[in-house]
Formats: sequence, C-alpha cells, structure tokens
Amino acid sequence: METYQQQQALQALGDPTRREIFERLTDGPLAVGELAEELPVSRPAVSQHLKVLKAAGLVFDRASGTRRVYQVDPAAVAALREYFDSFWGQALASFRAAAESPRAAGEGQPPAGEGQPAAGDSQPPDQEER
Repeated sequence: METYQQQQALQALGDPTRREIFERLTDGPLAVGELAEELPVSRPAVSQHLKVLKAAGLVFDRASGTRRVYQVDPAAVAALREYFDSFWGQALASFRAAAESPRAAGEGQPPAGEGQPAAGDSQPPDQEER
C-alpha cells in the first residue's frame, strides 16, 4: 500500500461507522443487507460507506447472485500493519538510544550534591543573605 493509499485508508477508517463496518468484515464476508441489519444506519448509507472503503483499497466485493458480498482485503490490512509497525520500530529505537546515552547512564553529570543547594536551602550557594 503506497503512502497516498495509506492516507486514504486512514481517512476512511477515521469515520466511526466505516470503522465499525470494516471491523465487522474482519470476521468474514458479508452482504450489504447483512451489515445494514446490524448497524443503526440505512442500507444506502452502508453502501456509501462500503464505496469509500473500497476506494481506499480496504475492502473488495464480489457478486453472489443478486447481491454484492464485501470482504476485507488482506493485503491492505498487512500494509496498514506494516505502516503502524514502522512507528513502533522507530519508538523502540528512540527509547534504546535514550536508554543507552551517556546521560541516561549518569555519565557527564556532576556527583550528587555537587553544585546543587543542600536540602532546605532556598538560595543558590553563591548568594549570601543580606
């Protein structure tokens, strides 16, 4: 899934009703009527939401007699997972770099108490009371 298509997919899933339809389709293929029975929106509204999901490459349909049966495109799900996994990989790499940095290990920091006011002191050590 390319960046533009990822953007379309994320925008499509940003709508709660479309996300609900998509989630229901992850359990298996369903016809428009079957989806509409389970949702608080009309059958034409479900069709419009499916049209957006299809344009975003998240679902595809096939004819089954006189009805259309929709299902999640596994390749699209894999591409979305890869997209989100890349963020997780970046976050882990950043955490590792921070944890292994000299500052995180205490290197390059003054020893405890050195250059810091003693507990209870309200003024820096280089200033005297007047």
